[in-house]
Amino acid sequence: MMKYNILLTGQPGIGKTTAIKTIVGQLDPEKAAGFWSEEIRERGGRVGFSIETISGRRGLLAHVTLKEGPRVGKYHVSIEDIDTIVVPELASARESGRIIIIDEIASMELHSRQFRDEVSRCLDAKRVVGTVQGRKHSYLDAVRSRADVTLFELTISNRDELPLQILKLLKH
Repeated sequence: MMKYNILLTGQPGIGKTTAIKTIVGQLDPEKAAGFWSEEIRERGGRVGFSIETISGRRGLLAHVTLKEGPRVGKYHVSIEDIDTIVVPELASARESGRIIIIDEIASMELHSRQFRDEVSRCLDAKRVVGTVQGRKHSYLDAVRSRADVTLFELTISNRDELPLQILKLLKH
């Protein structure tokens, strides 16, 4: 079983979520739990981000039409959906001994204190496979610099191969 955390970083739109979904798709469904986020697009433009747990729960991470919540760019963040959908899924993954999928640890999610606290507990369990935003931020910097984190940068040239390399690491 894993005794460290694997995190991907890379430019926005490079394929981090696709890489995570590729990895999860090759794992035994009983061995992983967590969430990913995806763009919500309308008429060719991005209007927000959804969250979806591996167990099938869905919610909003952020959207241009939300009227409340912290603002990140043109979006308002749904702390309620982070706290009621994502955080319980991560806690369940951690408590059950499964691989913990976190896509992603980034500025929108960090507005939730419950999310930050649960991510820290998950990282302490040393079974996280996830993504982390590259921008400067005290929490993100601390996550990336943890001794138990192996950080991979996803690029156009390695984005097809890197999920396979990570799967090999997970099988050892």
